[in-house]
Parts: sequence; C-alpha cells; structure tokens
Amino acid sequence: MPVADTLDAVVISQSIRTALIGAGPRGTSVLERLLANWAPAGPDATLQIDVIDPYPAGPGHVWQPGQSRLYLMNTQSFYPTLIPEDPELASPLAGDTFDRWRELQRRRPHPSLTAAERAELAELGAADFPSRALYGRYLRSTLDELLSRLPAGVSVEFHETTAVSVRQAAAGAGPASGAEPEGDTAPGAAPGAATGSGAGTGLGGGGHARGRFDVGLEGGGVLTVDSVVLALGHLESRLNPEQRELKAAAEELGLLYLPPAAPADVDWSRVPAAEPVLVRGMGLNFFDVMGQLTEGRGGTFAAGENGLNYQPSGREPLIIAASRRGTPYRAKAALAGYYPTAVTLRYCTESALARFAGAGIQPAFDHDLWPLLHRDAIWAYYSTLARSQPGAIRTDPDSFLLALEESLRPHAHSAAKWEDAVDAEIEAHVRPAHRLNLLGLAAPLAGRSFGSRAELDAAVVEYLLDDARRSALGEDDPVKMTIGALHHGRAVLKTAVADGGITDESWVAGLRGWFESFVEGLASGPPALRAEQLAALVRAGVVRFVGPDPKFGVDRKARTFTAASPWVGGRPSGRGAAGPDTGGTGSGDAQGEAVVARSLIEALAPANRVTINESPLLEQLLSEGLVRPRLMMTVEGVPVQTSGLDVTPHPYRPVGSNGSVTEGLYVLGLQLSAAQWGTAIAAEARQKNGPAYRSGQRTLHDADEIARDVLGL
Repeated sequence: MPVADTLDAVVISQSIRTALIGAGPRGTSVLERLLANWAPAGPDATLQIDVIDPYPAGPGHVWQPGQSRLYLMNTQSFYPTLIPEDPELASPLAGDTFDRWRELQRRRPHPSLTAAERAELAELGAADFPSRALYGRYLRSTLDELLSRLPAGVSVEFHETTAVSVRQAAAGAGPASGAEPEGDTAPGAAPGAATGSGAGTGLGGGGHARGRFDVGLEGGGVLTVDSVVLALGHLESRLNPEQRELKAAAEELGLLYLPPAAPADVDWSRVPAAEPVLVRGMGLNFFDVMGQLTEGRGGTFAAGENGLNYQPSGREPLIIAASRRGTPYRAKAALAGYYPTAVTLRYCTESALARFAGAGIQPAFDHDLWPLLHRDAIWAYYSTLARSQPGAIRTDPDSFLLALEESLRPHAHSAAKWEDAVDAEIEAHVRPAHRLNLLGLAAPLAGRSFGSRAELDAAVVEYLLDDARRSALGEDDPVKMTIGALHHGRAVLKTAVADGGITDESWVAGLRGWFESFVEGLASGPPALRAEQLAALVRAGVVRFVGPDPKFGVDRKARTFTAASPWVGGRPSGRGAAGPDTGGTGSGDAQGEAVVARSLIEALAPANRVTINESPLLEQLLSEGLVRPRLMMTVEGVPVQTSGLDVTPHPYRPVGSNGSVTEGLYVLGLQLSAAQWGTAIAAEARQKNGPAYRSGQRTLHDADEIARDVLGL
C-alpha cells in the first residue's frame, strides 16, 4: 500500500481514550477544553473521556451543592469562572462565567434549582460573596450543559469511584478488560458511552499507540487509556507529629480532637454546647467553624445602634480562638471589582519583570522582585493618604508626592539606599500617627503584651472593627489600598515566578519563606461582614482569644487540652502548656495565662503536600517512581523537598524518580504547587474595569495545553 494511503487509513481510524482523575473544577476544565478543541480527522474518529472521582462530577469534593450555605466563598460573584474568555483559545461549546450564570438564573431560574438556591440567587449581587454550595451548582450546571452538546464522535463516562493506580500498560496492550464495579457510571453519562470495555484500536493523541496506561479502580476494575490527567484537587493528609500526639491523647483521655479537614466533611454536632472549645487557626477555615457553631446552632445577628449584635441560642460552645498572629486575616475591602481601580502598579509591572528574562537574568525574590512591589505598596498608601486625609501631611500634599515619587524611582546608582531616601521624605512630610508600617499590617498585635485575657479580647475587637471600617471605606482607605497594591502585585508575580522564574533559594526563603503568609493574611481574607460578626460574638461572650504565638498541650491529670500565649497574663497556674505532654509530666515552661478545654478543633485545611497526602494513587505513583516530589536548593546548598510534584514546563508532565518523563501523563491543579504559585486553584473572570493579568486564567490555559496535547494538536 502506498505511504499516503497508509497515512489516510491511520487518520480515518483515529481513536483516542483519555482518563481524567478528579472531577472537580480542574478536571472539568480539561473536559471542557477537550470538547472545545476536538477536531475529528475523519468520520470514524472517536474520543472517549473517562472521568474518575468518588464525588459528583463538576463540584467534586469541595463544592458540593448540598453543603451548608453558611460556607461562603472568599471571592465575590464577579470573580470566578470555569469557562475561558481568551479569544486566542478554542471557543467553548457551552457555559459562561459564574456571574453571568447568576444573572441568567435570576431572570430564568432552571427548574432543577432548589428553593434555597433560588432564595440565595434572589439576594445575591455581583459584589456579594456566594455560598460554596451555589458555586457547586454552577459547576454542575455548566457540566450538564457541556454534556448536552457533545460533538460527534465524543463519549463521556463517569466512574464514581477512586482511582488507586496508574501504570504503563504492557507493549501492544489492547482495550481494557475485566469487569468494572457495578453502578460506577454516574447518571447523566453521555448516551452511548462505553462501559469500560475499550473503544477499539488506532492511534491516540500525538500518534501514540493505544493502551498506554492501565488505571486501576477501587474494587478491581481497570481502564486502559492513551493518556491520564491527574487533577486530584484537595486530598486528605497524614497528621504531623504534634497533631498525632494530640489525637492520641484525645483518644486515651476521652477528649474531642477534630483534625484538619474540609469543613463540609466535619460533624459539628460532636462539639458540645456551653463548654470551652479551643480552635487553632484563624484563617478562612476559622470563619467556617465560627459560623457552624453559632448561626448553625440557631444564633442570630442583628443590626444595633452600635453595630452588629449577636443573640445566642444557648447551644453555642465558648469558642477560644488561637493563631500565630493572634488575629484573623484582614477582611476584604468593598470594591466594585477584584482589584482597586485607584491603584495602578508603577514598578512591579509585567513589562518590568519581563526585562529580567530579556536580559537572561533569573531574579531573586527578596533582591529583585520584592523591592519593586514594596515601592508600589508605599506609593499606594501615601497617594491614598494625601488624597483622602490631606491633614495627615504636614506640608503641601502635592509637593510631598513629588518628592516621594522621586525617591521611589529605581535609580541604578542608588538602588541600595532607596528605602533610606523614602524614609527621610516620609519623616519630613507625614505626621507620625499616619506613617505606614507595612509588615506590621499583618501582625497588628506585634510588640504588645496583655495583662489579662479581657484586655486581649478588647484589643482584638478594636482591631476587627477598625478593619471592617477600613473595608467599608474601600478605595478611600490608605491601608486597604496598600493591600490592593499587594493584591495587584501578587497577580503579576504569579506569572513571573512560575516554571522556574526565580531562583530556588529565593523561592524557599523569600516567596514561601515569608511573603506567602504575609500577603495571604492581608489579601486573602473573608468578607468584611465576618469581621463584624466576630466582634459581635466576642461582645456576646461566645468567642475569646488565646493570644499570639500560642503553645498547645495536654493536661493529663485534669484530662484537658491547654493553650497559652507568652504575651497574655503571667505564668499559668497548675499544669504546663508548652506543648503536647503525652508523658504526663507537665513541663510548665510556657509563660502566659492558660486556657483549658476538652475539645480542640484544627481550623485548617489538610496540608497540600504530595509526600504526606493520603491518596492511594499518589502513594503508588511515588513508590513506583512514575512521579517524584520536587527538590529545591537552599542558599546553603541543602536540598529541600517542596510541597508539589516535579514536572516539566507546561503542559505539565511529571518527572519520574530516575529523571525520565512519561509522555501522556499530565498534572493540573494543587499538585503543581512547586512549579506555580497561587494559580492552580481558581480562574479569574475578566473584570469589566481594571487589568486582565495573564495569571488570572492561567489554570484554564494549562487545561487547554493539556487537552491539545492529548488530542495531538
């Protein structure tokens, strides 16, 4: 047969089968991109997509529509999207941003919407914070719409089970064999979808032979596919040594210990009413715990003359909250968009950072990138201060800003001393009470000690109300605009640092070492309403605080957990609270007024670290060497194991233990945390006003690249 005829025959018999492991937003994004990019080479070409997840497809684990509506997203309606809006990408077959879906459902509610969903939609605006349950409904609705418009030759099968292994199939392996667990195809699978027996032979994406991977399913079924996408999302993790000791002590002494978990997975009825409960962590998960143990138990908030008031139901516990800073994350400002329009980056811009690459320089975070963003944060603060509070400037505000601008300008000959020049201008022009302490914004209690717990509680309430007041001022508040500059800058940095954009040393010591926790505590907080609610709960006697730098322990004699801050009160009386005392000796070496409780809640998500994730699939891939964690070198030359997988540049394929790369195996989402920073979780819809940063829809671009590679495009 002539070569041309042989090629024609190959093209006509094109048959691709791919497995998506993970059916949450990232797996659904790959599915959407596969459908958008599908271009059959002939009338007999087929694409079979196997979607594997024990949780319902679309919402996956985190965004289940049936969870409590008290769990809110920490982004407003106008932010998230599952569907890309980049005209350079293949046009989607269906779907839209969450906000446009919200508007459509308000006008013409789908018959499947529940009464609770309709009620939330009726009150939800573009700038409001939706429940995670409603976002899960959006994800499911978008998936259903995609499935209703499958292109010719495409079939989708859902396996509501767990993938436990992925192995390269033997050479020449044909279609998958063996019976699959009964009932593993979810309702709504595409008509005509295969039942796991394979879909013929031919060539897969990129011209690879069929039967490249065997995907083992819990219960014994096996799928033989051409490619596999690992979109595993949030996974359970093994506890760290301290958590294991606390859990063991709780089991021994009859205490209640709730380890890190997705809040919707926790049975909150186990927490007893009218008793103290220690809650460790005051990030976003804390507000989920707070809501379930207050409003979730029948308490109510109502506006009063002096702000928000809380009326207890009597079924609440006494919540005693602790975190390293001693305070929650700062609340988000009231803005019309995701980024404040009053702030425009001058120094930490995409073009400025691109110049490093253009010059062949791999920048360091602390030395090269942070000084640029630091300048933007300073300018955002003082330009807002001069505009909104001109009385804070001793001299003429315009003259001050001109002098400040000159001192901020990155002169090559004075780069090492620019901060001194800035400080001199600020000291000459700005009243002391109005000067910016940038790093102090994330640690409002730093440098303070408290004689009693009541004094501490009053200080935290003052901080919460001040923060909520600043949030309400929005673009007229200097602090919130400083945070807005950091938020802008974070979007630019996400692109700059991805795929080896900065040195390993500065990734470990700078970006992850201090900046990540600093900026998250400022820019990733809850709605301002949560700060007001927390202050009301303190005033109602439902919430108290431990204080900064808390130490946790176990008092075996009293059969309680203990917690103390060295900055609150004097030495605890009785037993020690320095740490878990599983030996029962009670070291008593921690300074501070101790609090005790028979319940301890870890208000944290399970650790996102591939080497400790409790995933049979990850454990198998790691143990057999198909994947490995990424190592980075510190400035001392010591290798440090990072949280994510070692991968090639996009489309992300894992690097094996021997350094080899397995074609046809891809990674998307949280397990990319060592190659990307902050872009693997959610996609940002294009804002009506403001910049469209490349990092905003990076995860959708990654899904598109994977889909195109799977399809051989």
